[in-house]
Amino acid sequence: MNPPRKMPVQLIPVEEVVHRADDLARQIRASDFRPDTIVAITRGGFMPARFLCDFLRVHKLLSLKVEHYTSGAREKQRAAVTIPLAGDVRGERVLLVDDVNDSGDTLVAARPHLEGFQPAAVRTAVLHEKASTQCPADFHSQAVQEWRWILYPWAVIEDVGQFAREMDPPPTTATELRTRLQQDYGLELDAAQLDRVIRYNDLPFSA
Repeated sequence: MNPPRKMPVQLIPVEEVVHRADDLARQIRASDFRPDTIVAITRGGFMPARFLCDFLRVHKLLSLKVEHYTSGAREKQRAAVTIPLAGDVRGERVLLVDDVNDSGDTLVAARPHLEGFQPAAVRTAVLHEKASTQCPADFHSQAVQEWRWILYPWAVIEDVGQFAREMDPPPTTATELRTRLQQDYGLELDAAQLDRVIRYNDLPFSA
């Protein structure tokens, strides 16, 4: 039997995402940078990028995909652009957006790819930036000093489902799952969140 996997997890509510995006927008407006285009790093950057488009009145939103972490904080060996930018940003000021900047590897992979399209300027922005990063973003809303997994509302089903599948022994009831999430991850889900995790991950018990 493998030892149980434990790590601190911080669940970010939707209201905090809005607050963090608002904070980023204020920082960007206070700087001398005025983006013509916002590029989201998928998938985590989609929602922050859309809020920033709204706050900064930017109408052009593009994306590229960098694969690094799998669900539940399982890390692949190397970050790489797997779906390239589809759009013309030549001569434009571009804001590259992600949700969290952990090691910095995602930005290291994404920024040179984006610069290859010959924009006039590139700046990077993230909601949360960890102290462990090797590539700081130009703008971040919150610095995370003590490492923890940041769990955003758009990844609860995927990440918590992975946590559940890796539990050894596996939980057999919703109550046991809730308890193990609290003990191993410091993660507390409400009844609706727990029901969705069980339902959409097809776990073999009901909430």
